[in-house]
Amino acid sequence: MIKEKSGSTADRKHHEQAETERRALNQRIDDQLGLGLRSTHFSHILNENPNVSWFEIISENFMDSGGRPRHMLNQIAERYPIVMHGVSLSIGSVDELDYGYLTRLKSLASEVNAKWVSDHLCWTGVMTLNSHDLLPMPMTEESLKHVCERIEKVQDFLGRPLVLENPSTYMQYKQSDISEWEFFNEMFSRTGCKMLLDVNNVYVSCFNSQTNPHEYLEKINFKHVRQMHLAGHEHCGDYIVDTHDRPVSEEVWPLFEYAWNRTEGVATCLEWDGNIPSFDAYLNELLKAKEVLLKSKVDSDTIGNDHSLSSVYDTNKHSIATPLDFLVPSMGD
Repeated sequence: MIKEKSGSTADRKHHEQAETERRALNQRIDDQLGLGLRSTHFSHILNENPNVSWFEIISENFMDSGGRPRHMLNQIAERYPIVMHGVSLSIGSVDELDYGYLTRLKSLASEVNAKWVSDHLCWTGVMTLNSHDLLPMPMTEESLKHVCERIEKVQDFLGRPLVLENPSTYMQYKQSDISEWEFFNEMFSRTGCKMLLDVNNVYVSCFNSQTNPHEYLEKINFKHVRQMHLAGHEHCGDYIVDTHDRPVSEEVWPLFEYAWNRTEGVATCLEWDGNIPSFDAYLNELLKAKEVLLKSKVDSDTIGNDHSLSSVYDTNKHSIATPLDFLVPSMGD
């Protein structure tokens, strides 16, 4: 009888453990990846039951609609977990909170059993007028106190923590004296709210403001990040516009890799709102995130667990001032 060498036994056990860890990581990643639900894909989802872990809906697309959209959503919600993402809460506005809006939001969240409800750290209008844009807030103590008071009221009304996203921005206020990441961290501390970290928006806003996305991600308190977003943008030379109409930029993937590892694995959704591709192409773009994360695991096993951005992202290479003429035309034009 030939005895198995102890070294062979150790190697086999090590291989089995590595394979078990690989399968567990695969499953953990799969469980966290979701897609933004778009009406053009309703029939495909219901007919094909694609292998997607969850869907994110735009709250306003369903809050006031009945008929086919709501019927289709309810069918999808019976098969997949749903999270809600809004664009009209206007948490930073000086207008009174719209409790009619909040009532409809809460009702929809209950109907689809939403896992969480999110919106943006912004204001969308004033004097009841909706600009249908996500307008930036001044980063000051006064606006921080104001928005925290409103967040607490919204959370009390909804009966759940509010999740707020960092918006893409194209200008900064002269009055701002707090960095965005400091603003978010203080909001977390004062209100218990959570963050939807859009890594594409981090890249867009930092490029447009000549600030450092590496520093932003180093300083944000990741224990409060509930979800992340990925999306495409349009590079216009001196500035970038958050368009959600194309694949994720190559420059954004290293930021995502770093952020996801910092969260130790958080729910991540791909958004696509213009030039929407087929469902299969949409899903394939989402699965690039899995490729990035699996490669990150291989690299960390090979060279250690340092997930620093410094070796993969050169911020100096991308720092260009943002002109405002594309936002505000010259008075002489």
